[in-house]
Amino acid sequence: MDKITRKTSFGQWFSPINLQLFEEQVKTMKLDYYTKKLTTESFLKLLLFAQLEEIESLHALSDCLFDDQLQKGVDLHSISISQLSRRLNGINPDLFQKLFLDLVAKIHAKTQYTKRVMPLKIIDSSTLPLNLTNHKWAKFRKTKAGVKLHLRLVFMEKGISYPEKALMTTAREHDRGQLEIMVDDKECMYVFDRGYLDYERFDRMTDDGYFFLSRLRKNAVIREVYDFKLPEDTSVLSDQMVLIGITQNRAENYFRLLKVMDSKGNELHLITNRFDLSAEEISEMYKSRWAIELFFKWIKQHLSIKKFYGKVNGRFKIKYLSHLLFFAYMFWHKSKQIVREKPYKLAVI
Repeated sequence: MDKITRKTSFGQWFSPINLQLFEEQVKTMKLDYYTKKLTTESFLKLLLFAQLEEIESLHALSDCLFDDQLQKGVDLHSISISQLSRRLNGINPDLFQKLFLDLVAKIHAKTQYTKRVMPLKIIDSSTLPLNLTNHKWAKFRKTKAGVKLHLRLVFMEKGISYPEKALMTTAREHDRGQLEIMVDDKECMYVFDRGYLDYERFDRMTDDGYFFLSRLRKNAVIREVYDFKLPEDTSVLSDQMVLIGITQNRAENYFRLLKVMDSKGNELHLITNRFDLSAEEISEMYKSRWAIELFFKWIKQHLSIKKFYGKVNGRFKIKYLSHLLFFAYMFWHKSKQIVREKPYKLAVI
């Protein structure tokens, strides 16, 4: 690991990496046993370089090593497509997951002073379509295949956001089944759309001390308990304490129902278990959902997530985790004012 140093420009790019954690995981997972050329360190550098340059295939990545500076940065003079493919098959996705979570913890510590009193964490998913012929394991409709990326995004002040937790399932998995996995912090406010609607889980979250804000279907059965008074200058249409559901499927706790208008003039019904905030504050919190929509749009446009370097499930996990790890690296370096150039040309301003 002496090749990753803080003195080199490539070392500056990879400076956020926890070297001790990296070494321990490589040793524990036996990732470099019998490896003479393409070490885990060099492979990680190449994958992140591929994200930065939006390289869509192993063939193109192999060709990049004609660049002398890149050769020096990754300590490789050349590598074949077959060697890259074998390394991709043999690498354990858990390594990328652990590095990502470690970097997220560093970002938490670094950005703590900019966070809200109770930070917002936005949960959503996006389906990534695949070719059914090549990815039969991901079939979810008669003629379609796909995977679903479930993501938790931390939303901070001034519209700054970064991914904190992610998991990938086949597209047929319903969002509701992933909510309990994504909810594990009582010191925040969760915001998610109506795809996660589940009255029983809302009760459980409330009883366990988790705060949430979601969207209720317009045809949901509600019983008004109390009508809160609204200020004259508010854009909120109504603010009520309600019981939701029918006798066979009813939540036991009281919830707060707000009716608001979106930017297109559509009426939205927002449901939350927070009674200590103003109606305007809750309405503004729900608007933060645009951040995760923009993130999914960005990741599809700029990180070529439809290109997975292969057809097997394990490669999918490695590719999407490397996407998220790359984004976390970019967020970290942006906070340190490092310019966006090739990693071996990056310099601290």
